[in-house]
Amino acid sequence: MAAGAFTAIAWRDTMADPVVRRAEVTLPALAKGTQPLTIALLSDFHVADPDMPPARLARIVAQVNALRPDYVMLAGDFITDRRLATRHYNFPAALAPLAGLRPRFATLAVLGNHDYWRNAEEGRNELARIGVKVLVNESTRIGPLRVIGLGDEYTGHDDVKASFAGVDGSMGDVVVLSHSPDVVPALPGDVALTLAGHTHCGQIGWPWGGSPATMSKYGDRYACGRIDEGGKTTIVTAGLGTSVLPFRFVVPPDMWLVTVRPPQ
Repeated sequence: MAAGAFTAIAWRDTMADPVVRRAEVTLPALAKGTQPLTIALLSDFHVADPDMPPARLARIVAQVNALRPDYVMLAGDFITDRRLATRHYNFPAALAPLAGLRPRFATLAVLGNHDYWRNAEEGRNELARIGVKVLVNESTRIGPLRVIGLGDEYTGHDDVKASFAGVDGSMGDVVVLSHSPDVVPALPGDVALTLAGHTHCGQIGWPWGGSPATMSKYGDRYACGRIDEGGKTTIVTAGLGTSVLPFRFVVPPDMWLVTVRPPQ
């Protein structure tokens, strides 16, 4: 009886449509008069059968487009090589649904640890081929925002100094995109917003709250959700797919729609 109930809940939580979580963040150096901008944050796709075939990702893309975001930011881990998958996909097959994203300004991405373990160059090239701008320890200005994309911290590919090279003046209009949130303490103090994934918010949670794992060297500090510390906001998504074990339990998949605006 208990095993059946666990299985039913786990499958429900694994296959549910992503919860859309929302946040508003003020970027202190965003130009006065700039209209509010929306950023859809997605991460940890881990495209593989049985739980995240490309067809399911295509349905999630349609869900994102219905939100009409100005930017889509993808925080990595597009594929997986976990042993318990019933089918693995190469980058072209796994990423193909993401070509359907339709933000107003751009789709931007960083790579995650699973992408580096598979083949970072292949993943980056395929993302670029379908129109996604990949940032690896570099910055870009697209529309009103400056976006800095970091290499994956978990596998040691991040370089904060190189990422901020050439970014002059206040960092108050910068959005940092990183696979892991563990880079946050190393960022300049006036970076107002960091978007990340990697932790899956534990993926498997206790019914009474919390999780047995955080996937962060800082424990619960950056484990999940919105974290406001000393003028910095970090948003960590639970992601879409699964890692190691092909199921979630009381930790549903989610995406964030973050509205950024200049000071009132």
